[in-house]
Amino acid sequence: MPKYIEIRHEKEKAILVGIISGGTSEETVAEYLDELAFLVDTAGGVTLGRFTQKLDKPDPATFIGKGKTEEVRDSVKEHKADLVVFDDELTASQLRNLEKALGTRVIDRSNLILDIFAMRARTAHARTQVELAQYQYLLPRLAGMWTHLERQRGGIGLKGPGETEIETDRRIVRDKIALLKKKLKQIDKQKATQRSNRGSLVRVALVGYTNVGKSTIMNMLSKTDVFAEDKLFATLDTTVRKVVIGNLPFLLSDTVGFIRKLPHHLIESFKSTLDEVRESDILLHVVDISHPGFEEQIEVVNETLNEITGENEKQHIMVFNKMDKYSWIEKEEDDLTPATRENISLEEMKQTWMARVNEPCIFISAKHKDNIEAFRRLLYDKVVEIHKERYPYDNFLY
Repeated sequence: MPKYIEIRHEKEKAILVGIISGGTSEETVAEYLDELAFLVDTAGGVTLGRFTQKLDKPDPATFIGKGKTEEVRDSVKEHKADLVVFDDELTASQLRNLEKALGTRVIDRSNLILDIFAMRARTAHARTQVELAQYQYLLPRLAGMWTHLERQRGGIGLKGPGETEIETDRRIVRDKIALLKKKLKQIDKQKATQRSNRGSLVRVALVGYTNVGKSTIMNMLSKTDVFAEDKLFATLDTTVRKVVIGNLPFLLSDTVGFIRKLPHHLIESFKSTLDEVRESDILLHVVDISHPGFEEQIEVVNETLNEITGENEKQHIMVFNKMDKYSWIEKEEDDLTPATRENISLEEMKQTWMARVNEPCIFISAKHKDNIEAFRRLLYDKVVEIHKERYPYDNFLY
């Protein structure tokens, strides 16, 4: 009998670093690092430690102070860490200086997100978009990555060739960027043709922060099997399905999730993917009501949508998902301190948000199918409104 050797790839060990500056609180930075740890987990790593430092502004050379750098270095040695991940974007010189000081590989949040996108990209469209973003991220950092030339700097007759070689690489990267942009334009034309061939059905798009349950809702409404898991950026490629509620058909699209501090190059690259959002009639803004920072996530999504689509007057429906995971602590009668998010019941939260937003909102659990019929009726009513305006003589449908 042949023997099979099982190859196990050990998870890379990471140390996380963030700074507390400006009006950012320690609690907020802790949430950011929790999300960064989730990103590391999604990328296939494990977090073994985290550090924060209060600074008025980042150190231009090493981002964090000298003393904190030494603390992180000691932790790297203790845990035999493979990399240190910073929650903010680093310059080329900061990356180079930190790798020298810490004695291990250093990446920033943008680099980590790009790596996850590269890992998750399935179609030629998504892979091209990610590759473009990676090259745009790499271009301004090329000089900082030429560490093997440092021994030659100042050497007689050697400085010129080194600089020339860097410029050659820059030209290669710029040419690659231009080629990828050209390729994306061709793919975008094909996608536009596909969208035009779908007829004039009402279009509904799922939008929201990453990992809020958009793909689960897509599967539930369309009765299909779109990939969904409890990881960040499980969906990169926009998926479009025909959905029928009652006897009324419409198109439903599932799009890439958003995240705070999303790299600008990635937003630029994925604008074409989000044409489904721009051309939709109704946006289903899905929110994870159980997340402690869901209000900030709503703001991040709205800001990113405005950057991608500009100000628009599309119909919105706020879908507060995962109400089965919502938890709260009832205050004691003699506790006179102001109520916090943790002290608000789900019923109070419902009343608060129904009164706060102008657009319709509904609370559901897609996983446990709680309040789904009410959600389907609400969506049906909104689709009918648009359908009646577009096809006033199609009353037989409803």
